[in-house]
Amino acid sequence: MSADAAVATPAARRQMGLLAALLASARPRQWTKNVILFGPLVFAYKLLAPELLVRAMGAFVAFCLVSSATYVLNDLFDVDSDRQHPLKRDRPLARGDVSSGQAAGWAAVLTVGGLALAFAVNLEVGLAAAGYMALMLAYSSVLKHAVILDVFAIAAGFILRAVAGALAIHVIISPWLYVCTLLLALFLGFSKRYNELLVLQDTAANHRRSLADYTPAMLEQLTSIVVASTIMAYSLYTFSAESLPANHSMMLTIPFVLYGIFRYYYLVHRRNLGGAPELVLLRDIPLMADIALWGLTSVAVLYVGGR
Repeated sequence: MSADAAVATPAARRQMGLLAALLASARPRQWTKNVILFGPLVFAYKLLAPELLVRAMGAFVAFCLVSSATYVLNDLFDVDSDRQHPLKRDRPLARGDVSSGQAAGWAAVLTVGGLALAFAVNLEVGLAAAGYMALMLAYSSVLKHAVILDVFAIAAGFILRAVAGALAIHVIISPWLYVCTLLLALFLGFSKRYNELLVLQDTAANHRRSLADYTPAMLEQLTSIVVASTIMAYSLYTFSAESLPANHSMMLTIPFVLYGIFRYYYLVHRRNLGGAPELVLLRDIPLMADIALWGLTSVAVLYVGGR
């Protein structure tokens, strides 16, 4: 190996390390949340339409990019408090693998790329993506410190994803799906706050001011209310939505929803999980199998059973 190659190798390794750190700061595991954009495509009976599928995929990628941009910006806002967190201190920015300037530049690249792709899908999706970024910036700077509103802001982000999925293919979906999305997102959000209280304990308020206003008992009650409401809303949707098969066969999916919610509740309250919902959804095999069965059953009911 030449002297020039030997000198270049450490620099190349540092470059690769920086690229890996930038990718990690984008939190690709969080992209699973954007799968909700395909909901309108499935439930509007458009899954087999190639052109609409491509547009939905474009919206999905756009939201992956803009959501990653908001995660990087959130880490910039929280870099000092993240260094005091037992888990978040290993994030690239908090650990020092990425500088503040590099993170800001990376966020700008993700933002421009994501918004450009969103507007390329259509104007409505572009506006939804811009609205999502505005909401998340408000969350990172202000709303995450406001008790209750912090979780509602997260839930609103899920609603915007579902709306963008509908706007991408120009369909109107049942309001029940928006209600169910809102309730499920509130369930995940309150469960995450519960986990944060358990992990951080006396230092919780130092990491996030709103945690000082929560208590484990309060969050357990809020979670129970949201769980009951989610089950009721989804059950009502399966036999009252006009877009579903007239034989009410969508009710066959209710047991999967029940098990999924109860399983996640168990993981949060007995396994002390819930701080990272995307990891729970990707690592818990029973929950993954349940979600897959729900999806397969839903597609079978809609596309084989007919309207």
